[in-house]
Amino acid sequence: QVQLVESGGGLVQPGGSLRLSCKGSQRTFSRYALGWFRQPPGKEREFVAGISRSETSTIFADSVKGRSTISRNNAEATVYLQVGSLKPGDTGVYYCAASTGIGVPRKSSEYGYWGQGTQVTVSS
Repeated sequence: QVQLVESGGGLVQPGGSLRLSCKGSQRTFSRYALGWFRQPPGKEREFVAGISRSETSTIFADSVKGRSTISRNNAEATVYLQVGSLKPGDTGVYYCAASTGIGVPRKSSEYGYWGQGTQVTVSS
């Protein structure tokens, strides 16, 4: 079982950028595909980005594609999400999650481990 703790959220102005970190508890961190999800106010949780175990594959939601990167450092059991050109629509609670499934899942149901979330608010 892996425990995940996100950090890096806060208030950001439109057009700005954010970098979120998620620290895992296990040395076997490299066994998991990792994903970032977010839950906008009053909406369901949605997929943002994912990365494969060996960092060879990354995928992004259309809403953040072209302005986001996801990376991981297995030695430090940490995964990062960077999003630029932020919009008010990027506001929400951001969660990192770990999956033992095949490839890089997009569905939240394929992630068995979740962090507690970190709030990101994009507002002037």
